[in-house]
Amino acid sequence: MSERLFHLAEAPFQAARRIAALAPGHRAGRLHGHSFSARALAELPPGWGGFDGAETEALDVLLKRVIDPLDYADLNAHLPLPTDASLAVWLRTRLGNALQAPAAIAQVGIQSTADQGVELVDGEAPGDDQRVYWWRRFELEAAHRLVNVPADHPCGRMHGHGFAVRLLVALDRSSDQGPIDDAASGQIGESGALGDAQLDALWAPLHERLDHRCLNDVPGLENPTSERLAHWLWERLKPQLPALAQVSVYETATAGCHYDGQTYRIWKEMRFESALRLRNAPDGDARRRLHGHSYRLRLHLTAPLDEVLGWTVDYGDVKRLFKPVYDELDHHELNELEQLSDPSAANLALWIREQVVGSLPQVDRLELTERKGRGVLLSWDAVAPSNGKPRLPL
Repeated sequence: MSERLFHLAEAPFQAARRIAALAPGHRAGRLHGHSFSARALAELPPGWGGFDGAETEALDVLLKRVIDPLDYADLNAHLPLPTDASLAVWLRTRLGNALQAPAAIAQVGIQSTADQGVELVDGEAPGDDQRVYWWRRFELEAAHRLVNVPADHPCGRMHGHGFAVRLLVALDRSSDQGPIDDAASGQIGESGALGDAQLDALWAPLHERLDHRCLNDVPGLENPTSERLAHWLWERLKPQLPALAQVSVYETATAGCHYDGQTYRIWKEMRFESALRLRNAPDGDARRRLHGHSYRLRLHLTAPLDEVLGWTVDYGDVKRLFKPVYDELDHHELNELEQLSDPSAANLALWIREQVVGSLPQVDRLELTERKGRGVLLSWDAVAPSNGKPRLPL
């Protein structure tokens, strides 16, 4: 089991661009603008940023400083072809230089719209290729019920969701292109080798079969759990889209499933309100005073599919089994928790892991944020990285 702790930071910026390499008449070839978001995951040593517990906020400050030249700027003045992929490469290079430790950057992301972005992911080991993944998000409204649950289970009743589906596509790079750089990334184009129109065309017939329908009536979805729906979509898209790397189904705002053709990973998200003080902070630092956060916790669980129930783990069971831990966190002062010396985001994530491994052994990753986009991701994946396949975004 390999444990890795990543610090997370996210920064918005507003910018204009034109993608000149697109086909004549493409709307993105005209000067236009986006509300971008940049995201970084880095493995940082304890104490980086001034003291043990300062790492997350220091990364957040650094990311904002690196992104600042792009805010309210013409991106074509900074990059010859400012695609999302090229921006991700630009960001990773400058973050690595600012850290004086390029290897510390495990992943960077650029989101250009609410429904589209890219992730640049480092390889598993030194010398491994970086990978660029493009993602698009689609929505559908549908009804369903789960047919094999106990009689008193709420999901056995007919109900509905506003589902979201995220398709993750590996951007194609031939082996002779060498390391990813701005030029190579730029050749990918606005949305990868596939392009918006082609992916929309692949999605359209699936949307027609699922949207505003009862999923139980769709052949192959007689028991339409998130896992079954992700698998159903994978089987229909993968033959037409070999670069498809992952299908994610967001059943609700707080629960969903990733599927990569082999492994199911579900998540369940919870929020809690807590007070804390960072005793490692120096005198005069505001973080040493009693303050608080509205935390968001996302538990990720990997398990085999139950062929009868159609799920890996019941979302309701995750919430129920985690409740004793939740009750210790919500509306409490974290410094009072036993065996938690200083409740930094990293220390709190490690504490939560120790509390859940007994009751929820399927949990192999957790993401904890103190505010939007700022926090830590702790991974102790028991499953080998996709059995030799490139590591997917975290």
